[in-house]
Amino acid sequence: MPRTSEITVQPPLGPLLLRADEQGMTEVRFVRNPCRRGKASALLRTAQEQIRASFAGTRRTFSLPLHIRGTAFERAVWRALARVPYGTVVTYGELAREIGKPRAMRAVGTALRKNPLAILLPCHRVIPSRGGTGRYAGGAWRKAWLIAHEKQCVQRREKQGK
Repeated sequence: MPRTSEITVQPPLGPLLLRADEQGMTEVRFVRNPCRRGKASALLRTAQEQIRASFAGTRRTFSLPLHIRGTAFERAVWRALARVPYGTVVTYGELAREIGKPRAMRAVGTALRKNPLAILLPCHRVIPSRGGTGRYAGGAWRKAWLIAHEKQCVQRREKQGK
């Protein structure tokens, strides 16, 4: 069994648990109580820096190795999810079409619910076609905040001409 390490980062939305093994990031999720076990690996320190930069609006993508487990369908959804640009949203139906399963909107939602890497795999960027934010494991208020934050960062950058 691979050795794992974990740390907690404190973004504006509450504590995020970061967990990794020798192969890459295995988990990022919001937690109620921050914890820190043992010494953080270099990968976790890099992940912590990148997540902080993302919340500061200075980073739009992550360059971290990922080690995720899931079904072939879930991995296809998560790969497509990783391609959704920062500051934009897509619908569950659009994501289903992206993976070649246009009628699998509910299954896409189920795969997103199982996303082990919140923020890194941006499931907060997927919304219902009828509008609103839909569900989010971290809470609907966090999803709304993340969508608005990314949109503001993009608009600010466009105004600065960057």
